[in-house]
Amino acid sequence: MSATPQKTDDNQEIDLRQISKSIGNFFEGISDNIFGIILFLKKNLLVLISLFITGVVAGYFIDKVNQSYRHDIIVSSNFASNDYLYNKVGLINASLTQKDTVFFNKIGISNFDKINAISIKPIIDIYSLVNNAEAKTANNAQNTQNFELVKLLSEDGDITKVIKDSVTSRNYTSHKISIVTDNRIDNDKTITPLLNYLNKSDYYNKYQSIYISNINEKIKQDTIVIKQIDNLLNQFATNNNQKNDKLIYYNENNQLNDLINNKNARIDEIGYLRTQLTTIDKIVKDTSITINIKNNKGLNNKMKLVLPLLLIFGYIGFIIFGNYYRKQLAKQNS
Repeated sequence: MSATPQKTDDNQEIDLRQISKSIGNFFEGISDNIFGIILFLKKNLLVLISLFITGVVAGYFIDKVNQSYRHDIIVSSNFASNDYLYNKVGLINASLTQKDTVFFNKIGISNFDKINAISIKPIIDIYSLVNNAEAKTANNAQNTQNFELVKLLSEDGDITKVIKDSVTSRNYTSHKISIVTDNRIDNDKTITPLLNYLNKSDYYNKYQSIYISNINEKIKQDTIVIKQIDNLLNQFATNNNQKNDKLIYYNENNQLNDLINNKNARIDEIGYLRTQLTTIDKIVKDTSITINIKNNKGLNNKMKLVLPLLLIFGYIGFIIFGNYYRKQLAKQNS
């Protein structure tokens, strides 16, 4: 009966020795690998240094030759010209693809061969959609309709998706036009002709003229009404001073408040309309222009760092593959 426990103890001792041996072999393998790496570096140090220097120099020249610049134009589309704006940018893109020299010479961009791409995307601002400035001038009910439309669309799905939807996003006021070029550009030779082209439309130019005329007429009429209110207030003050009891009746007080509120509302409206005139002097109003931003996305301007690593790891991979091939070939021949 005592033989079975003795045998179990022996098996446990054997298992412990095997585990200890496995652990020892594991650390010994790590030690051998580290030593092998040290020997490899010692043997190939000059080659690795040469590859690193070659990669840095070659990467520097590649970065210098293959430079990329981004140019951003923030624009506001007036007079509900969003679709017009996107179609115009789309036409420019198509002309770039076709290398349409006649088209670009016609719009005044002679260095179009430097342009790699042009794109436009909305600057998402749900508040500008709901509180549309032009709608405020023309019809306040339009703002309510925009809000109800967004609310209705969001009931059937995620409001974030609705806000970013391509159909919804075109209706935002502000948009960013991005241009990518190989070299630095001049504002007068590229950006100005581009904006002139975007603002060239017989239909919207006529619309703009009528729109501005209506605003000026509204300012003129508001100014006349304000003068009339001032005359009424002056008459009221004169009549009130002539009264012996110096009392203001309730109905007169209400009328006076209505006149003052009306005057203040028209003063506010004139201020707002004058502000509007500064933003609608163009169909596509540029609010910000930033040019010659060095493009560092992806591998742009990073080859001086990437190429040395590619050469070094490529060389190491070649050595490892060579050793593996020789070992397998030796096994086949043995």
